[in-house]
Amino acid sequence: MARFAIKTPPQHAQWSDMADIWRAADDIDLFEAAWLFDHLYPIAGDPHGSILESWVTLSALAQMTSRIRLGSMVNGMHFRHPALTAKMAATLDIISEGRLYLGLGAGWFQPEVDAYGLELGTVRQRMDRFEEGVEVIDSLLRNESTTFEGDFYQFADARCEPKGPQSPRPPIAIGGIGERRTLKVVAKHAQWWDALRLPPEEWPAKNQVLLDHCAAIGRDPSEITRSAHVLSPSDADPRQLAEEAAALFEVGLDVAVFSLRSPYSVAVVEPLAEALREL
Repeated sequence: MARFAIKTPPQHAQWSDMADIWRAADDIDLFEAAWLFDHLYPIAGDPHGSILESWVTLSALAQMTSRIRLGSMVNGMHFRHPALTAKMAATLDIISEGRLYLGLGAGWFQPEVDAYGLELGTVRQRMDRFEEGVEVIDSLLRNESTTFEGDFYQFADARCEPKGPQSPRPPIAIGGIGERRTLKVVAKHAQWWDALRLPPEEWPAKNQVLLDHCAAIGRDPSEITRSAHVLSPSDADPRQLAEEAAALFEVGLDVAVFSLRSPYSVAVVEPLAEALREL
């Protein structure tokens, strides 16, 4: 069955316009999830433009919606210590009454890292940090206590209470297409894999890599939702967007994520839903 989500990157955007879109999507049961992204600088358009912080924005959006599942696709591991990420996730899962997806990623956008003096590191370093971070976040959200000794993170009988209502924890969503390490982490920990803007013709090969990683550890791949993005500017023809989504479903993806672009307008939501109902 075709499944749909929306995404409103909080860059170059008015808060009120984003809020209107999320409220409209919440009222249309065709859309099962709504997503932000997690950056400190805009990644498109004017690099000096405005951008809202993802966790604060997501918390506010959780309060003005009641049905739609929500998350950031995805939160950069290099921005926050995993203990803080786990604590925020548990808290927002409570506030949203069990609607949170916890998006996690290794990070990649160098301009914001340079501007704020953050440490991203080499590809190997950030993937090492990412693997450790996902493991400890998973443990903190599942278990009564966590002890961990890694190269980046150390925990000694660490606790994360109270837990959210989702059991055993909020589903983890991981974005990325790295075959050797990213998809291996997806197989081990995630309930949602997003392949970003991967063309439909390239998806089956990437998916086979994930299947192989799942087989190596005895994981049932049907436990993992698979999605990809459909770039959706405000002036796009909804019928064309529906055709792009149909191409994703034809090769086996589960969810089409319609990544809207500012300037945001609530007027695009219902026409998009009408075009998608035909699928």
